Amino acid sequence: MLNISQPKQKQVLLIALPMIASNLTIPLLSLVDTAVVGHLEHAWYLGGVALGSSLISLLFLLLGFLRMSTTGLTAQAFGAGDTKKQSDTLLQAASVAMMLAMLLLVLHPLVMPLVQQISQASSEVLQQAGIYFHIRIWSAPAALLNMVLLGWFLGLHNARYPMWLLLLNQSLNIVLDLLFVLGFGWKVAGVAAASVIADYTTLLIGLLLVRRLWQQHQLAPFKFGQLSRLTGYGRFFALNRDIFIRSLCLQLVFVFIAFRGASYGDTIVAANAVLITFLMLVSYALDGFAYAAEACTGKAVGAKDSSELQQLFAILAGWGLILGVAFSMVFWLGGSTLIGLLTSIAEVRQNAAHFLPWLIALPLIAVWSYLLDGIYIGATKAKAMRNSMLLSFAGFVLCYALLQRLDNHALWLALSVFMLLRGVTLAWPLYRQGNHYLLKS
Repeated sequence: MLNISQPKQKQVLLIALPMIASNLTIPLLSLVDTAVVGHLEHAWYLGGVALGSSLISLLFLLLGFLRMSTTGLTAQAFGAGDTKKQSDTLLQAASVAMMLAMLLLVLHPLVMPLVQQISQASSEVLQQAGIYFHIRIWSAPAALLNMVLLGWFLGLHNARYPMWLLLLNQSLNIVLDLLFVLGFGWKVAGVAAASVIADYTTLLIGLLLVRRLWQQHQLAPFKFGQLSRLTGYGRFFALNRDIFIRSLCLQLVFVFIAFRGASYGDTIVAANAVLITFLMLVSYALDGFAYAAEACTGKAVGAKDSSELQQLFAILAGWGLILGVAFSMVFWLGGSTLIGLLTSIAEVRQNAAHFLPWLIALPLIAVWSYLLDGIYIGATKAKAMRNSMLLSFAGFVLCYALLQRLDNHALWLALSVFMLLRGVTLAWPLYRQGNHYLLKS
């Protein structure tokens, strides 16, 4: 029987718990945005913020590979004791983040005209969405650099700094929301401006924390000449390309569910939105352990420590089972009550309760894909992640195509198959080859 050391368990929890705590503040900001704008005189303000923030979230989530690749590469360098690689990874990721941010700023005038062509939203909603988008996009340099800093801190097994930064960002955003919208009357522009200021403030504090950690780890003093001597961009771009494809497929699944669900009527799409909100809350909690998996796997791979990987797998499997059962029990015993907290519309509550069994089953099905994603990111096995996601996406499309006569049930069944396939396709190489699969370069 595997002997799991107490220090290893503590190491996982020291990363996971702070990240869970800070991640759970993210929905709070969304609720405050909704509450603040929802009390303005017209509904189109709320619709504009919802549409504009969805566009920004989509762009930034698709570039989330910046955090993931930085975590994996930094953790491996940390495990190997390679201080030069630790500093080079941060500088390399930061330079790529700035290039992508500049690209977004140059191309952003093309986005809203495209949205206006394909969206069926009212002209008022589109106008407010444009106001939000054209202000919020200027946070791109700070937002992308914050992703890099978050990944670098996690790679060095420091979860306290990311927690502080996320809490700072969310708290400042909420305070400025209230000030700009309710105090100054800036409406949608105030919501967007609050996020921009919060992102740049977080970046400033983050850079001060980088300086402190740089000194603690005794990294070589930074010189601008280092940027021209950085190597390994080929591997970095290949890694990010594969993670981008993986993220794109994941976003397409949820976009398809939203758009296809809308074809089944307003109450169905609203019911799906309620249930997806709860699923996102589960993902925020699971992400804490996924972050721990990234950092701990990367460290073990960098150190070429097979026994440490084995201990990590056992710990993550235990927590995965506990969390999966816990969330499923919460939704089974209290699902109807939770649905009532989000909507008072009888038809929406009735439809959400009808499809609730899918939400009850999903935590047990999906938890493994989250944790295995973390393991693969830490091992920088991005190609395997990409292939797994492509197979799972194909399974999602095929399942829905074959069973679409089941209407909305087909969407939830396809989502369940998608999550199951992600877990199975990621677990299969580990089952066949064991830890050696992750340790191979």
